[in-house]
Amino acid sequence: MSRFGPQAEIGALAKAWPDAVGEQIARNAWPARIGRDGTLHVHTSSSTWAFELEQLSADIRTRLGKLAPSRLRFAPGPLPEPDTPPPDEAAHNVPTPSFEELDTASELAARIEDEKLRKLVARAAAASLARARSGRTF
Repeated sequence: MSRFGPQAEIGALAKAWPDAVGEQIARNAWPARIGRDGTLHVHTSSSTWAFELEQLSADIRTRLGKLAPSRLRFAPGPLPEPDTPPPDEAAHNVPTPSFEELDTASELAARIEDEKLRKLVARAAAASLARARSGRTF
């Protein structure tokens, strides 16, 4: 890997970055590349973040320890998409409203004049009644 120069260390830096800077900074700033001179270029979510992190660059270098680059440079740029957890399988097991719950929901929405809105409210009320029966919190 040494034949690729300083850029070869970007993987190790990216892996260590969240622990070194903390969750909030990692959501708003991410190592993008290492320049030929050893400068770590970090993309930020805004120029405000870039300015603030520039003030903390010495502390960040200390936290990176032996992985610390010779210099940090912060600038607004694209950030990686946040990891999204896989959908909860329970979310797909939505309880089906019973006939009684559908009737109750229709009665609750009966006074709404707009037909489209009345149907939407009745459907939402029926789903809410079914969810309450099932014991699911959401």
